[in-house]
Order: sequence, then C-alpha cells, then structure tokens
Amino acid sequence: MTAWLAVLLILALPACTTKMGKDGRTTSEMDVKYLAKTEVDRFADTNRAEVMGGLMLIADKLYRRNPKEWKKAGVDSREAALERLKMRHYRSLPELGGLREGKAAALAFSETYSGDRVAALMLGLLTMADAAFDHKAEFYVLDSLDEMKLFNCARNMEVAVWKLGNDRNAAGELFLLANELDPANRNLSFEREFGRLMGLLDFMAKVVADRNGRTVSRLGHSVVSTIFLPVSFLK
Repeated sequence: MTAWLAVLLILALPACTTKMGKDGRTTSEMDVKYLAKTEVDRFADTNRAEVMGGLMLIADKLYRRNPKEWKKAGVDSREAALERLKMRHYRSLPELGGLREGKAAALAFSETYSGDRVAALMLGLLTMADAAFDHKAEFYVLDSLDEMKLFNCARNMEVAVWKLGNDRNAAGELFLLANELDPANRNLSFEREFGRLMGLLDFMAKVVADRNGRTVSRLGHSVVSTIFLPVSFLK
C-alpha cells in the first residue's frame, strides 16, 4: 500500500528540475518522501530512533559496570558485544536459543542462566521495542501502530528497572550492577535514562491512541509488575 501511495504522489508532483541531496536522493525523491509522511509519522520516526539509541546507551553502561558479562560471550571487546546487540539476530546471540522479548530479558535474572546477562536483558528490551514499532524504522501515511504495544513496552522498562535493583542470586548479590546508591558515590543514570525512554513510549502511545480514537488506561497498574508484559503477541 505504501508503494502505491508513493507512485500516486510522484504522478501528482509537477515537473521539476531534480537536484542531488547530500544523502544521494534527488529533490523529487525527498519531496515524495516528505509528502508520504504525516506529522505523526515523522514524530514516530524520531521517537523510535530515540528509544533505540537510549537502549543501546543503557547496554553500553551495563557492560561498563559488568565487564564480566561480555567476556562470557567470547567476544574481544565491549564494542563487539554491543555490535552483536545491534544485529539482533539469533545467529549473533546463539546462547539465547532464539528467544526474544520477555523470555530473553527474563534470562538475565535467572539463577540457572550462565550466559551474557546484559545481552539477554537488552536483546529482550530491544526486540520489545522493535515489536512496539511494528518492526519498522520509518513510518508513512498508511502505516499504523498499536498504542497498547507501546504502552506495554514502556511498562517493561519499569520491570527492568525494578529487577536491576532488586533481583538477586542465591548469594544475595544483584544479578547485574546498575544504579549506585552509595551516598558517597551516588549514580542514578540508569534510572534516569530508563525514565526518559518510558516517557517517550508513553507519549507515543498517547499520540497513537488519539490518532486511532482510543484511550490508554493505566487501570490495574498501581504497582510495578515483576513480569515482562507481552508486546508482539498482544491482540
């Protein structure tokens, strides 16, 4: 459908001199792309980019605080571990056995899991965000999003924050080090970044709900859940 819309827009454009832009596209191509997007579509593009960038920032910070995790994966550096996450392909993270979203994220807090816990958590969150944005990097007039997928993705960020600060192994140690609560060296940067991403997702959910003529309810969510909510299979 999007391809047909682009064709119609091309036919509707008046004849013009084409110029090459810095990104390699002609002026006409950029005009068509602009016309094929609503303000909501452009907002969704930016929102998604911010969420994905923020999650990769959190992954980098977690690896810095937990360097033993990327070493478990047999890679040569933190940068190589981050590159595996960017690919988000089961072949690049075979230790997860193809798990995605909540099932992958939950492994990070499992006593029996011996793999890279940062990869498990962040691959889970990244694939949740992928699903919340319908596995698209750009949005056009005929594209649509589901506000509840975005809403649940935001709630899963809350679950991740809670688990990072509370879930411990049998020895009483946190599975992953994140925020530093020591008054002498207080560091809440993880919580702040997660909070920013939750705000972006919640606002995107509201925008999409308004566009769809629906509302997003927080009913029954007075206490943070300790279980990751479904995103991909949400009906």
